[in-house]
Amino acid sequence: MKKLNQILENVQPVKIVGNVEIEINTLQLDSRKVNKQDIFFAIKGTVTDGHTFIPKVIEQGASVIVCEEIPAEINFQITYIQVKDARRASAIIANNYFDHPSEKLQLIGVTGTNGKTSIATLLHEIYTKKNYKAGLLSTIVNKINQDAIPATHTTPDPIAINQLLQQMVEEGCEYAFMEVSSHAADQDRIFGLQFKGAIFTNITHDHLDYHKTFQDYIYAKKKLFDQLPETAFALTNIDDKRGEVMLQNTKAKKYTYALKSLGDFRFKILENSFTGLIVQCDNLDVHLQMIGRFNAYNLLAIYATCVLLGMPKEEALAAISVLKGAEGRFDYIVSANEKIIGIVDYAHTPDALKNVLDTINEIRSHNEQVITVVGCGGNRDKAKRPDMAHIASELSTKVILTSDNPRNEIPEEIINDMKAGVPPHNYNKMMSITDRKEAIRVACNLARKNDIILLAGKGHEKYQEINNVKYPFDDKAILQETFKELNK
Repeated sequence: MKKLNQILENVQPVKIVGNVEIEINTLQLDSRKVNKQDIFFAIKGTVTDGHTFIPKVIEQGASVIVCEEIPAEINFQITYIQVKDARRASAIIANNYFDHPSEKLQLIGVTGTNGKTSIATLLHEIYTKKNYKAGLLSTIVNKINQDAIPATHTTPDPIAINQLLQQMVEEGCEYAFMEVSSHAADQDRIFGLQFKGAIFTNITHDHLDYHKTFQDYIYAKKKLFDQLPETAFALTNIDDKRGEVMLQNTKAKKYTYALKSLGDFRFKILENSFTGLIVQCDNLDVHLQMIGRFNAYNLLAIYATCVLLGMPKEEALAAISVLKGAEGRFDYIVSANEKIIGIVDYAHTPDALKNVLDTINEIRSHNEQVITVVGCGGNRDKAKRPDMAHIASELSTKVILTSDNPRNEIPEEIINDMKAGVPPHNYNKMMSITDRKEAIRVACNLARKNDIILLAGKGHEKYQEINNVKYPFDDKAILQETFKELNK
């Protein structure tokens, strides 16, 4: 246990009421988990205000309340720490409580609309295969070396982040690779962390249900770069027109990567097929097992990061040449008899969907059909729904609009929002099937020999969320099962 005054460094309270010499047990953001001698952070959220739970957590045994407004009725057995920003205070206190774990790691943050999971996951894979001890914080899973810890958010809350980083330090990790979402940056979940480097992939239309404007979304991504120290590196995709924006206020050493422009790190694509990519890097031809232009960007960012972390260039190129990709990212299987190619991809933004379909259309011979099964999540950015359907209908031979995670919305209404984006000349390509499993089965039955089926939107997810209940659902498993039935 630690004393309260030991973990208030750099907090700058507005006011303190009570004893700061007391010992505290753990830090809690969730009022339901508060026990004796815990600190509770009363945070004003988008849905609830943590201040309303102060009486309840005191009954449960909390000894310290960190809040933006001290209650009118003070319990003199309790210590109140009034701060201007409880979110930021929770990040600072968590950093102090867990003994500044990020300072003891080579921590790399990855931000952008698309590619975060692939880059963070594959960097972790490279370094662990080279017998370095390394941690991973990602959408799919968190890892300490090879031990998996289920992930619930793209970026956890600051208490969970610092606790995970501390566990990594205790397990001897030298490196940590972390996805940084725009929500996490905006909510100061990464505040106070000491990053060795940051990577920007790209930025497109996403999460405007939360950020409200595209400019707000850009600035949220940029916060990671703004907080980098001089000792860190900032690596940005210069082919993205916002790539330069990320570097504008950073103190870190600036580096760029590109396929089209002149960057510090550059690949030239020589060949792009279903067997992989051949790229040229510094006059060397390199065969990559991953597929598509978007993966060329991801692998280039990984290569650049390895080099910036001190790995020799030839060793870094050899390391990326054997990578096979993250689960649910252009994850494909082929049916035994008809040789139908089924691709499962997490593409849930217009840009990601376009990237995947562009890749398929670049590679295929155009004698095959491309059948796309796609939906949009409920209670999320509605503005992208017609865009998703428009892209799918323009770049596919057939499109089946279906459910994704409808959450608390009516699936048919989500599909109707999507239909609004389909131009009249594509109506004959489109059908809608609300049941996603049935939509996948229909796509497989429509497919002929050598056709390509894309299941977009859910990728690695193993559930479908309907009315606050998560039901088991796995696109790839259903695709495999249906392929087996077709081959009987």
